[in-house]
Amino acid sequence: MAYRSLDNDELRAFLVLADHLHFGRTAETLMLSRARVSQLIAKLERRVGGTLFDRTSRSVALSPLGQTLRAGLEPHYRGLENALAAATAAAKGVHGRLMVGFVNSLAGELALRAAEELRAAHPGLDVELCEVPMADPFGQLRSGEYDIALTEFPVLEPDLGTGPELMLEGRVLAVHTGHPLTLGGAIGMESLGDVPLLPLVGPVPPYRLAAAAPERTPSGRTVERGPAITNMQEGLMLVAAGKGALLLPAHAAEYHARPGVAYVPVHDAEPVRYGVIWRAGEESAAARAFAALAAEVTVGAPV
Repeated sequence: MAYRSLDNDELRAFLVLADHLHFGRTAETLMLSRARVSQLIAKLERRVGGTLFDRTSRSVALSPLGQTLRAGLEPHYRGLENALAAATAAAKGVHGRLMVGFVNSLAGELALRAAEELRAAHPGLDVELCEVPMADPFGQLRSGEYDIALTEFPVLEPDLGTGPELMLEGRVLAVHTGHPLTLGGAIGMESLGDVPLLPLVGPVPPYRLAAAAPERTPSGRTVERGPAITNMQEGLMLVAAGKGALLLPAHAAEYHARPGVAYVPVHDAEPVRYGVIWRAGEESAAARAFAALAAEVTVGAPV
């Protein structure tokens, strides 16, 4: 009968904090005070009987116990959310138009499969897809050009809401075919100190910039900068010319093959995670239905 004692607020606070690893951003996402988030986490820790997060004055990290809880809890919690979203959409009747943005080719394929399922389930709904600019990941969503977007996680913007994490993949380094880094198989993040990275310019959040082009290697070596870019094709052109390198999602090796560019796996890079986002407080029945179907069609997707 233990399930009767579960508190949805505690579980949601735990999962959101596990995503953000920041009490302030978690509070903004949940529209609660930081004190209330701390109370919910403390209650859940008492219920579990152990520490779920390792906290310092500067950082928050999942403890081993927290990692175990997240791994067991998240699929079931997200499944409940998706089932409720699908039922709500069916009850309301989904119609009109849904504009869906996608961040890259792999996300576009997933968005296309979800859109096809959504059209089949709701013939009265017109679903349109459009690629999100690499150098402006949130601008068009905020301005209303998209209703929803399939993008890289995490998304830490307080004005944007997030759906479930859908899939993940590794990273590769795109370098000139003649570069020494292409000679030894997979490399580590420390090797980024051996080649300048091409930085993005535009309204890109700092945490996104840091993931795509870190300033230092794990040991603290400076990562040099090459010419700035605004889109993928511009970047690959510069890579082929030997002007620098790009740290990219692993699917780029298949989707963006071109002369002069080699893709080297980066074995210790943080994986690229994907999920669905929308303007906070504005998710429609159609958006929820899309997110639920995207979670379903992700089964068997590339990782």
